[in-house]
Amino acid sequence: MFNERNTIATILDRVHATPVPKEIVCVDDFSTDGTRERLVELEKAGRIHKLILQPTTWGRGGDSGRARGEHGEIVIVQDADLEYDPNDWPTLLQPILDGRADACFGSRFLGGTHRVLYYWHSVGNTVLTTFSNMLTNLNLTTWRHATRRSR
Repeated sequence: MFNERNTIATILDRVHATPVPKEIVCVDDFSTDGTRERLVELEKAGRIHKLILQPTTWGRGGDSGRARGEHGEIVIVQDADLEYDPNDWPTLLQPILDGRADACFGSRFLGGTHRVLYYWHSVGNTVLTTFSNMLTNLNLTTWRHATRRSR
């Protein structure tokens, strides 16, 4: 997380309430708004199992790569800004638990309401998703696919 002091306790409440066995690992990406201090308090209170305080900003990729727990076989990356709902975890995990998938990725474009997406962001998403699909022979969704499915 980065500068999410105001939403940390709320997202932790939601994560704890999700009926999935879990080990909570929080990675702070060198926040400057008091997030780090709040995380230390929450760890001392037992609401976080493992806390990683980055020495500098690494970005999402660097943070996610370091967020390894001590137990379990599945890693879920949960943003602290409340954009994604941990109540979706059981649905997201089911294909893995059933042995039908090795990995699952959530999509902010499928189902329910969507946030407004700027044109060039949608172009970038489409290009990156198409390139990923070509390299992996998978069929990940893009904004256009989601728009067609929701009509």
